[in-house]
Amino acid sequence: MGTGTGGDDSLYPIAVLIDELRNEDVQLRLNSIKKLSTIALALGVERTRTELLPFLTDTIYDEDEVLLALAEQLGSFTVLVGGPEFVHCLLPPLESLATVEETVVRDKAVESLQKISQEHSPVDLEVHFVPLVKRLASGDWFTSRTSACGLFSVCYPRVSSTVKAEIRQHFRTLCSDDTPMVRRAASSKLGEFAKVLELDYVKSDIIPLFTALASDEQDSVRLLAVEAGVSIATLLPQEDLEDLVMPTLRQAAEDKSWRVRYMVADKFSELQKAVGPEITKNDLVPAFQNLLKDCEAEVRTAAANKVKGEVLPEDSRETIIMTHILPCVKELVSDTNQHVKSALASVIMGLSTILGKDNTVEHLLPLFLVQLKDEYPEVRLNIISNLDCVNEVIGIRQLSQSLLPAIVELAEDAKWRVRLAIIEYMPLLAGQLGVEFFDEKLNSLCMAWLIDHVYAIREAATCNLMKLVEKFGAEWAQNTIVPKVLGMANDSNYLHRMTTLFCINALSEVCGQEITTKHMLPVVLKMSTDQVANVRFNVARCLQKIGPVLDSRYF
Repeated sequence: MGTGTGGDDSLYPIAVLIDELRNEDVQLRLNSIKKLSTIALALGVERTRTELLPFLTDTIYDEDEVLLALAEQLGSFTVLVGGPEFVHCLLPPLESLATVEETVVRDKAVESLQKISQEHSPVDLEVHFVPLVKRLASGDWFTSRTSACGLFSVCYPRVSSTVKAEIRQHFRTLCSDDTPMVRRAASSKLGEFAKVLELDYVKSDIIPLFTALASDEQDSVRLLAVEAGVSIATLLPQEDLEDLVMPTLRQAAEDKSWRVRYMVADKFSELQKAVGPEITKNDLVPAFQNLLKDCEAEVRTAAANKVKGEVLPEDSRETIIMTHILPCVKELVSDTNQHVKSALASVIMGLSTILGKDNTVEHLLPLFLVQLKDEYPEVRLNIISNLDCVNEVIGIRQLSQSLLPAIVELAEDAKWRVRLAIIEYMPLLAGQLGVEFFDEKLNSLCMAWLIDHVYAIREAATCNLMKLVEKFGAEWAQNTIVPKVLGMANDSNYLHRMTTLFCINALSEVCGQEITTKHMLPVVLKMSTDQVANVRFNVARCLQKIGPVLDSRYF
């Protein structure tokens, strides 16, 4: 084929594409699909519609990654086929992609179909798009029926009431399909579909489907129905919730499969918001207690994450937590599973703001202490990272008397990541405790970290000193920190001598010109004759770093 001008030339892009899509090499085929939009531009809208799309529809049997790329490309092809009035030309290739075996490809095809459905006029929706959805919904293969589930909600709002009735009927049929995969897809799209339906139909159509799917024999269908239940609850008026949704959700919270109970626990906050304070108090609190005591650790973990109970009625919130939730929390603190304890540790501090000072001191502090001493680092870390909200409730004195010994213990923990976590928390703790208290209780710890055998700890300790000086000021630094740091310059271990240099790097700017010039510079210069090359090299780097801070007479 000539590449010069001539009649053949206009066929060039299609011919090349055909060659490339038949090439042995997957990568080459993938690249040519990714260039589709360029090819379509070269062909123009007319030939894209009459040649390119039919070719793609007929000849695509390929590796999944090539099909995935194609499904994605077609979603933004509207302009290339001549705009919204011709957008229906994109439906045939996407329809066949929506029926392939590989889920990822089908999902992408459905996503592109959802996208281009918005560009159909209401008339085109009924003439072209809805028939496609119906074909998929009544296809022989379960793959096409699962894809159909994701397309009902995008066309429903913009079609006539007759067509709406047909769409609802198709969705009902799929909800009781013989294949679990199809029921699962229907269950996962139930909430989305409910959102576009008129309220009467939510009650007459969706609720029976929700009840049926939530008691399906397959737990994978039931757990998706729980999620739909949350969406449906937000659509219904308060007075209908108790009869229409709650019996099913109560049943899900006690389901024989832990995965369904897990879903209820995981969606608990959304569920509370959807049903409001009263139903939460009467119905959900008892269910929640059971989830916290569940025999499966995953369920307890998901429930533990939600113990703050944001949606309880204001006036009875404290009482409900004290009488119903706290006893369960006390058990969870010594749970056998580390993930349960860790989840609890990340939220338990938040209870102090709800329960107030006296309850926190009496009931929560003992629990915090137990968790601070837990054998798992993550549990201890989660408690430390959330200390500030307890401090706001009970004040620093009370906090330091009860929790400080445990914090000191952690600062010397055998696991370096635990020590690191404490270091990172130190500036915040110091700010809360004040300078006298800090000097008395924590200063020596901060200095000990500088000679830790793990480099990450020494590095963090250096950074910590800088933050402390920012908080407490240069004078404090000169009296408390600088002499100790400079003393390490004579240490026999060269790593400790290096730490002196790293500290000077970090501290020179916050300590200011006078301290740097008078106290730090002589030490750095003296170290320039150190017998370890690495130390001398770091002296050079240190001089470069502190140069800008020094008194200009030294230049």
